[in-house]
Amino acid sequence: MDLTVVAYVIYLLISVALTVWVARTLSRNGKVFLADVLHGNEKLADAVNHLLVVGFYLVNLGFVTLYLKSSEKVADARGLFDALSVKVGVVLLVLGVMHLGNVYVLNKIRRRGLMEREQTPPVPPQSWTGPGTGPWAAPATKA
Repeated sequence: MDLTVVAYVIYLLISVALTVWVARTLSRNGKVFLADVLHGNEKLADAVNHLLVVGFYLVNLGFVTLYLKSSEKVADARGLFDALSVKVGVVLLVLGVMHLGNVYVLNKIRRRGLMEREQTPPVPPQSWTGPGTGPWAAPATKA
């Protein structure tokens, strides 16, 4: 059997397994962030989480597939490991960048939600004051 084909098979097995593992980890732990951002709306958090996971799979598996082809023919075991180390290393870097991108976006959304909650007064106003009233108003003069 041609060692280039063996390299392809091993590369695909490792890359797909890593992609599935990272996606499941992001899905499981990202659900907590999404629930917080969406003010406890679990159903919406699950739906958004599922859409993010599908997008993650599409981007990463698309990259793995496009990066499959090798320009060099693998001649021996050393060449097999050389080819696999480069290919799997690049896939790991792309998965890491995608993971950091997801965490960054979720954190930005979460911070925005926290800021919106802090801007809302805890108690609604109970009365209104008219112009010229209050401690900063000029004292009234009698004419």
